[in-house]
Amino acid sequence: MPELLPGENLILKTHQHWIVLVKAVVIPVVLLIIVAVVDFTVKSGTGIPHFRTIITLVAAAIALLWLIVVWIRWQSTAYTLTDQRIKIETGVFGRASKIIPIDRIQDCTTKQTVFGRILGYGRVEVDAAGAQGAEVLDHLPQPGTFRDEVFVQSERRRGGAPSAPAPANPSGV
Repeated sequence: MPELLPGENLILKTHQHWIVLVKAVVIPVVLLIIVAVVDFTVKSGTGIPHFRTIITLVAAAIALLWLIVVWIRWQSTAYTLTDQRIKIETGVFGRASKIIPIDRIQDCTTKQTVFGRILGYGRVEVDAAGAQGAEVLDHLPQPGTFRDEVFVQSERRRGGAPSAPAPANPSGV
């Protein structure tokens, strides 16, 4: 992968959860429902030839354009986790990248709604030393897995291995 640094290993690369697309489809669907209602209720004697056809085609074109824009925006947001950093990339024409070195991460918090838990997406907030507030990764698929991987990589980077939980009764008594 050309965007990795020498000696860097890819752990996870993902886009926002597909629910972002579903949420964005609501507006075009409502538009098409409104056009269908207008198409069935407006009489064809409006004075404009093929008025209903023109309105239907314009609404379908707007809905299709909306869906294309949403798809491109969804594809243009990428979250990459490596053994050295977290990289957040956004933008279609202009590209913005935010890099968070793994060894600077102080806290990684996940937040999920009930709906997010059911569908497997949530919000991850990454606090890094020297940063102004947390960096938010919204609509991230499997946020708990991402958070756990950040913890594992952070511990490895700092020279320690993530410790296994202590046995419940170490003395055997």
